[in-house]
Amino acid sequence: MGTVYAFFADGFEEIEALTAVDTLRRAGLNVEIVSVTPNEIVVGAHDVSILCDVNFENRDFYDAELLLLPGGMPGAATLGEHEGLRKLLLGFAAKEKPIAAICAAPMVLGKLGLLKGKKATCYPGFEQYLEGAECVNEHVARDGNIITGMGPGAAMEFALAVVDMLVGKEKVDELVEAMCVKR
Repeated sequence: MGTVYAFFADGFEEIEALTAVDTLRRAGLNVEIVSVTPNEIVVGAHDVSILCDVNFENRDFYDAELLLLPGGMPGAATLGEHEGLRKLLLGFAAKEKPIAAICAAPMVLGKLGLLKGKKATCYPGFEQYLEGAECVNEHVARDGNIITGMGPGAAMEFALAVVDMLVGKEKVDELVEAMCVKR
């Protein structure tokens, strides 16, 4: 199994980002937090500072298994403006490799045309950026290789959907039990 890369920028949504990273690591997945800014320390939308594992420019992503984009503003907008990340996402989509985005971050995928003809969800009010998607009012939407999530309240369900995609239902069931997740 390769590495899950979670991309952070100043203004990321802490609950979405950290719930995903923590849950995926509990599932036994190798997860690296990548800063798309020049700094390895990024500050969330609610002033939580995180030391990222690596800067985007210092990684080649050859072992990438899944690309994960947390929401939050202006974090998600910054992700969408990063040319290297945009190219990486387009390459992943061309190979139908897994991509996950939550809250405002599905707009990055929508602006790249990666949601055309797919069911997707996002933070209410960002639907206009999901170009060509069939917007659904669900906490989590999975369509083919892409998982989208609605917002902070969907963070655990989103993270478990990623675990399901990469490791399977048995691991999800183990995590639900171990973490006391009510379903």
